[in-house]
Amino acid sequence: DFGKRLKSQYSCFENIELIDPIYDIEILSVLRSSCSFYVHGHSAGGTNPSLVEMMHFRKAIFAFDCNYNRASTEEKAQFFIDAKSLINLVNIPSSIDNANSMKEIAERRYTWEIVKQQYFNLFD
Repeated sequence: DFGKRLKSQYSCFENIELIDPIYDIEILSVLRSSCSFYVHGHSAGGTNPSLVEMMHFRKAIFAFDCNYNRASTEEKAQFFIDAKSLINLVNIPSSIDNANSMKEIAERRYTWEIVKQQYFNLFD
């Protein structure tokens, strides 16, 4: 209901596009590869799959400032704590410089081969 209210309230603005959930991996890949940066607003959990997936696209990451996001990105993402600090990040061109770091971390830590081996090591 909350999402539906937001969509109804903000869909009249030309500069805001609120889309329904997309689960088709091919469509997601096109969207992810075409964006300028990724805003990750999750603040709870652990290593978030959507954050890790986006890191593989060599895009700048603006992540909510919490321990999980700092650990997942090895503190190399740009972090925000509220709307004002996110707006500041988006408006500073140098904020987009972390894209290469995100890709390097993803390839070093978050591939299926690496994750699989970590599980095998755990089970041993």
